[in-house]
Amino acid sequence: MIDASSSDEEILDVLHRTADAVAGVLQANTDWSLSGKRATQYSVDLAADAAALAVLHGAGCAVLSEESQITGEWKTGGLLVVMDPLDGSTNASKRVPWYATALCAIDADGMRASLVVNQASGRDRYWATRGGGAFHNGIRLQVAERNTLRDSVIGISGLPSFRPAWGQFRALGAAALDICLVATGALDGWIDFNSHGVWDYLASVLVCQEAGVVVSEFQSRDLVVTQYAEKRTPLVASSRELLDELRAVREQHQSR
Repeated sequence: MIDASSSDEEILDVLHRTADAVAGVLQANTDWSLSGKRATQYSVDLAADAAALAVLHGAGCAVLSEESQITGEWKTGGLLVVMDPLDGSTNASKRVPWYATALCAIDADGMRASLVVNQASGRDRYWATRGGGAFHNGIRLQVAERNTLRDSVIGISGLPSFRPAWGQFRALGAAALDICLVATGALDGWIDFNSHGVWDYLASVLVCQEAGVVVSEFQSRDLVVTQYAEKRTPLVASSRELLDELRAVREQHQSR
């Protein structure tokens, strides 16, 4: 059992075991049909969610999941795990090797520990703890600044209403993994042209912040939300200057 008094290592251990449980479901899965319960939800999303919930509830955590909303009781001194058991399920259904399990444990003070696992590779794991740094497969992450949009490679979700003056862009289809790439330097920034549920971005936001990445919300709202229906529009950049340029791009998109 874990709660807010548990060590970072104990919390991360539960998150890793949760991702491993989902991996077992995905490795055995042969059914890529839609569930019929919610648009774009696959049957395997529900199976992955059930496997993850068994671990997290067994560890005493409340859970906010894309697939099952809020389950368990988030008690004083406890932990709420924000989860997308299978981020990028359409990629997975089409055998595009870029989909993930994303988990972020929050306590009364906000994001405590997070884990993003590339389930397609089975190897790539990104994790972070509040004040403890961010890591990719055990190697500490520290972002290198990129200050000019024109020279940057930007990850996107959704399509802009005009052609921004960035160097290049990538649309990869799994927000949790996409955002982590900014922490590694593979992308210089990431911009959301739509909006996302908290389960899509929160685990990656902690990874980025602990790696020195600048993260904001388009309308300057808090990115840590615990209501299922609330959406946010994250902006992620390797420097404050680049974040300002991405915000200007998003504002121009909004105004058209």
